[in-house]
Amino acid sequence: MKKTLTATAFAALLTASAVNAGTRDYIYIVGSSTVYPFATVVAEHFGRSTRFKTPKIESTGSGGGLKLFCQGVGVQHPDITNASRRIKKSEYDRCKANGVTAITEIKIGYDGIALANSNKAPRFELSRKDLFLALAKEVPDPKAPDSGRLVPNPYERWSDVNPNLPPYKIEVLGPPPTSGTRDAFTELAMEGGCKQFGWIEALKKKDKKRFKAICEGIREDGHYIEAGENDNLIVQKLVANPKALGIFGYSYLEQNEDKLHGSKVDGVAPEFELIANGKYPLSRPLFFYVKKAHVGKIPGIREYIAEFTSEKAWGDEGYLVDKGLIPMPKEEREHYAEVARKLSPLKF
Repeated sequence: MKKTLTATAFAALLTASAVNAGTRDYIYIVGSSTVYPFATVVAEHFGRSTRFKTPKIESTGSGGGLKLFCQGVGVQHPDITNASRRIKKSEYDRCKANGVTAITEIKIGYDGIALANSNKAPRFELSRKDLFLALAKEVPDPKAPDSGRLVPNPYERWSDVNPNLPPYKIEVLGPPPTSGTRDAFTELAMEGGCKQFGWIEALKKKDKKRFKAICEGIREDGHYIEAGENDNLIVQKLVANPKALGIFGYSYLEQNEDKLHGSKVDGVAPEFELIANGKYPLSRPLFFYVKKAHVGKIPGIREYIAEFTSEKAWGDEGYLVDKGLIPMPKEEREHYAEVARKLSPLKF
């Protein structure tokens, strides 16, 4: 009989020791500001209807949450992280390198990225090309847009970008780089507009790094204002400045329809049905990730997941729909409910 532990057995022993090294009797959740209100409502239902404590939830942004989640196993690290975009391969690899080797990915539904302003000012009708030209750090030379030359963004007013837009100063309050909303916005809106210049689109195959730098680089001259991870703060600032636009998840727009209206993007409004059927061009999936090593060690994780993935929560008539979540089709809900029950491991 061998007296030495295999590498796998040793790693498993370390994992168990790390989780049991301290004690924590509540679930610790971090991540996306967009998923935060949904997770908070589930946590409140869970706290009221079970013997477990209400989970502690921090709004850190998707990137910030995954960074904390992937730092290791043990009570000092989060059990779950919310995300308004899918985990990146680099983040997954960082998790593995830090001993977080068993992760379950659960999609919870869909959301639209809204661009909204005060309903005391006219509603904007924007294209993705307008958004790219208004917010990119560098843009094609206006004097020769097909020349392949870029210049620092010269546009000061929306009417400079498109004469059909109002002559308001370009002021957009949006999320920081740690936010999944920012990642999704640059991918869906900025890249979507950027690709309308043929020579830039051609770079995607020839020089992907330069393509991403052009399409995803946000200007830093005061026209795009990073407003942190607090979407409620963006709402307050938009009310105070009716000519400014804000970027956040659809649920915040729905909850503040008495104060704000959403801009049309490529002719489509950010409305429930149009996000659900994919016609709204800035729609995206939402997720949370579970650290399997903590299940059974931190009380209530399985039960919290069961609450979140129940029809009474995320179903067509569920309480999360009242908060602005766009539910997945029934078959997709059934698939992810099964993933949640089995804690199926994420594979890249």
